[in-house]
Amino acid sequence: MAIFPATKRTNGDLNWLMLRYPLKVEDQPKWEQALQETVEHVQKREEILRRPQKTIPGADFNGELKPFQQEGLAHLMHNRRTLLADEMGLGKTVQALAFLSETKAYPALIVVPPHLIRNWEREIHRFINVPLFPGQMLNLFNEPDKDTIHVIKGLKPYNLPPAAIYIIHYLLLRGWKRELPEFGFRAVIFDEIQELRHRITEKYSSASLLAESCENVIGLSGTPIYNKGGEIWNVLNILEFHCLGDYESFSREWCYGYGSDTVVDPELLGDYLKREGLLLRRTKAQVLKELPPKRRVVQEIDFDTGLYGELIQGAVEKAMGYDAIQEFTERGRVKREIENETRQATGIAKAKHVAIFVRMLLDAGEKVLLFAYHHAVHDIYMDKLADYGPVKITGKETGKQKDNAVEAFMNGQTNLCLISLRAASGLNLQAANCVVFGELDWSPAIHSQGEDRAHRIGQQDSVLCYYLVSDSGTDEFIQEALGLKVSQFIGLMGDQAETQEERMIAQTAAGEHMNGVIEKLKATGQQKKAGQKSA
Repeated sequence: MAIFPATKRTNGDLNWLMLRYPLKVEDQPKWEQALQETVEHVQKREEILRRPQKTIPGADFNGELKPFQQEGLAHLMHNRRTLLADEMGLGKTVQALAFLSETKAYPALIVVPPHLIRNWEREIHRFINVPLFPGQMLNLFNEPDKDTIHVIKGLKPYNLPPAAIYIIHYLLLRGWKRELPEFGFRAVIFDEIQELRHRITEKYSSASLLAESCENVIGLSGTPIYNKGGEIWNVLNILEFHCLGDYESFSREWCYGYGSDTVVDPELLGDYLKREGLLLRRTKAQVLKELPPKRRVVQEIDFDTGLYGELIQGAVEKAMGYDAIQEFTERGRVKREIENETRQATGIAKAKHVAIFVRMLLDAGEKVLLFAYHHAVHDIYMDKLADYGPVKITGKETGKQKDNAVEAFMNGQTNLCLISLRAASGLNLQAANCVVFGELDWSPAIHSQGEDRAHRIGQQDSVLCYYLVSDSGTDEFIQEALGLKVSQFIGLMGDQAETQEERMIAQTAAGEHMNGVIEKLKATGQQKKAGQKSA
């Protein structure tokens, strides 16, 4: 007796085998039905390959997909175990959320790197209307104030509260190895699935068991392979067990023999994966006509609250004594000191997480301009990203050093250039296709000027501009001063260099909103005092 997994891919292979070597089927009607479904699936897949189809999401999706994203959604709807490998910046997240919105495959689990948890929470709230609780749970729980999203925390399993979408990061999978496959998820999305490119780990084993328990399994990655092409077997084996055979068979068919991890003909393998519906990849060059010249994205990142608390102690003390200062000039000086100290503390507290995000861009082959305001923040970036050979232009360099940095970046000697927010004037760095603001400025024109270092005449690509923000420190006040909320922080900056009038407006806004910063610091100081008294 032979037992095979009941997948359409296996059924197709079995049918091919049985045409040559007939086998006795125990349940002939069931086999005939499965075979008919397989034939229809393959015919539909071939039709999509010949003439790409588009799926427009329904009313539960709060957004509008570009035509190539509609094609991506159609691919996901037909291929329920597949890898969406679009280049970074083409909207893999939004296509995956459109898939959830269309299929109503709740409860769903999203597995992400730790630093992307907040971003997924924000994007879920922004793009899809999910039911309070999936399926029969609606009858068991009637608590309208409950969130539809639950972020799983800790390695030790606990009773998960009812939700439509759950989020967990890869480092926790091993702790939940037995529990998650039993929960009954209808969909699992592995974001940055290259995290699973090494199969001999507990993380990989846990992910494999989870995927086997689920009917819809989507992988997202712009860079599924880091080193050898054989890593693609590890990734796809999560999505669909043995879709490329066992590893030994794969290495004999596609690599240089038994156990090899070097693919002989990557293009041929890529074509096969696309033909089989296992892979969809579009590059920016292929869809450039559908992209605006400049795209702005707000990305919420983590923030080291403990470190920030230590760094603002001096500012807290100044804020506590601020109201007692009578002399106008002295009040202005102290206020500026408080502003600088809290902005620098904010930049330092999120610098490590900014570096992690930029590392992801660089690993995807992007050429990045990274902007910050404080030299202390630049120093952290230089340390955390040292293995990428960055150059920097911060205003402290000589003219020759500045020219050498520009030349190195433009000639491809490095893919990372660190720039001070106020030292970008006159630079021509159109080799970049990603601009990242690790710190924010009070003036929108400064951001626009930074963006235009890359978005210049001669730039053939669509420039992607990331604003990395935290929900603590001064970021929230600067966004408010700019007249922007996080969800609106797109496409609203000016497109010219900062004028004297704009500088004055920005300074006025900064002054007004620094009052909010000072009040917040005073509250922190008062809480600390109250805690000391109670102790």
